[in-house]
Amino acid sequence: MGNWAVNNWLSALVIAVWLGLNVVLFVLFYLSFEYGENYYYTRQILGSALAWARAPARCLNFNSMLILLPVCRNLLSFLRGTCSCCRRTLRKQLDHNMTFHRLVAYMIVLQTAVHIGAHLFNFEWYNDAAQATDGRLPAILSQLNWNNNMWLNPIHTNTTTPLHVAFIIIPGLTGVIMTLALILMVTSSVEFIRRNYYEVFWYTHHLFIIYFAGLVIHGAGRIVRGQTAESLKENNPNYCACCPTEWGQNNSRQHCEVPEFIGSAPAESWKWVLAPMILYIFERALRIWRSCQKVVVTKVVMHPSKVLELQLYKSGFKMEVGQYVFLNCPSLSYLEWHPFTLTSAPEEDFFSVHIRAAGDWTEALIDTFEQQKPMMPRINVDGPFGTASEDVFQYEVAVLVGAGIGVTPFASVLKSIWYKLQHGDQSLQTRKIYFYWISRETGAFAWFKDLLASLEHEIEGSISRGFLSYHLYLTGWNSSMVGHAALNFDKSTDMVTGLRQKTSFGRPRWDNEFSAVAAAHPRSVVGVFLCGPESLAKTLKKHCRQHSSVDPRNVQFYFNKENF
Repeated sequence: MGNWAVNNWLSALVIAVWLGLNVVLFVLFYLSFEYGENYYYTRQILGSALAWARAPARCLNFNSMLILLPVCRNLLSFLRGTCSCCRRTLRKQLDHNMTFHRLVAYMIVLQTAVHIGAHLFNFEWYNDAAQATDGRLPAILSQLNWNNNMWLNPIHTNTTTPLHVAFIIIPGLTGVIMTLALILMVTSSVEFIRRNYYEVFWYTHHLFIIYFAGLVIHGAGRIVRGQTAESLKENNPNYCACCPTEWGQNNSRQHCEVPEFIGSAPAESWKWVLAPMILYIFERALRIWRSCQKVVVTKVVMHPSKVLELQLYKSGFKMEVGQYVFLNCPSLSYLEWHPFTLTSAPEEDFFSVHIRAAGDWTEALIDTFEQQKPMMPRINVDGPFGTASEDVFQYEVAVLVGAGIGVTPFASVLKSIWYKLQHGDQSLQTRKIYFYWISRETGAFAWFKDLLASLEHEIEGSISRGFLSYHLYLTGWNSSMVGHAALNFDKSTDMVTGLRQKTSFGRPRWDNEFSAVAAAHPRSVVGVFLCGPESLAKTLKKHCRQHSSVDPRNVQFYFNKENF
């Protein structure tokens, strides 16, 4: 438990506070509709379904207020890079922005399901009361005030069906539209579609505009009604509910006027979502303005395994290690933007990305540049945006783990280190870096072989000997390759990469690796950084917990993962 708390205590606190606020809002509004005096007569028709419909509605407003904040990338980058109070522990929470975004989305789905389910019952109870002729209180209430807009039951005829009401009144119609938009957004966000059909995910996710528009006007019909304050003075349900046939008549009993009802104010939801909507509009306007600035493609390199390297220049572009940008190619699509980690260093006068063919858009982009037309396609750039890798130099010891193309953020880190060593930069706080690159194919190592060779040469004859320890692992191998490597093991350079560091076959034995790091740095804070699949993230998280000391004065491993 103590080791788990090292990496997750603040995340757990944030989730607990968020869940607690949801519970408090739900309970408060459930009780207000279940026991509120002004809703006494409404409950005579709807029962507890009234409270079960209204309580999740307030939670929906609250979570709709939160859903846009985690995707305001400029806001997150500002908090990460310039907020003086945003220390390492707090900065780590910014890396979980998409996780929180998904959790809020799941809560919206859950509350929507409860809200819709309760309202389906409400429409049935409304319909039953409107058609009843038994003279009981629900039937009498359903016939009141049809002509002066002080009615309680929205179903005014015996021939109206709940389905008809759902599609002809504003709350019903907007509710159907919002639900369809929500279903499309959620289903298109599953990992399989997001990874393999990104365009489907991208386009359907912009249905959030319809969702928010529907949310703002959803309550305009004032369907759910309660007794007015003036009517409560003239018709107190505690005395008058027993004798509805005597309402409006003078007799020896407590005098009771006919009750009058009014719906909740229709402009409730916009108060919750106005501020985040304005913030998000400003965010998108800023991103559009930055994306319109001219970008020059200075160099194009085709690497093995069909990986395209683009070196770009943009006036005023400033970056930090490990950041990412969004790229757009208008000749392929005016609307599609895709994220790519920067592989250049802040010290360079250009910025670069490495793009692997991983879908229709990336394949089309690579093919476009491979054709070597006289006119290069136009590239638009939005960013850069901050990621977990920015914090590498905040740790005394850093463990960098890249899987395949996931090596890209660490290429930026290693390049920056190379420049710092060349210029004798004394501001570098990090004392040791362990770098692990895991790849299925040998061609991948050629992407940054020259960089690794330069680092080997730079560190070999400098006072920083031992600063960098890097390991290459090849997972896609056969027995003949291993045999050939064994025969050439005594050579000074590796047969696969040509580097001094030998390539290992298989996967790292993480328990041994973490034990060795913990033994070498018994009192250090170790940052573990991953850009790779979720399965590997789970493994590294587990070892971070296992090898962190319960005593905070001893070695502590902090896990960080790249998230777009």
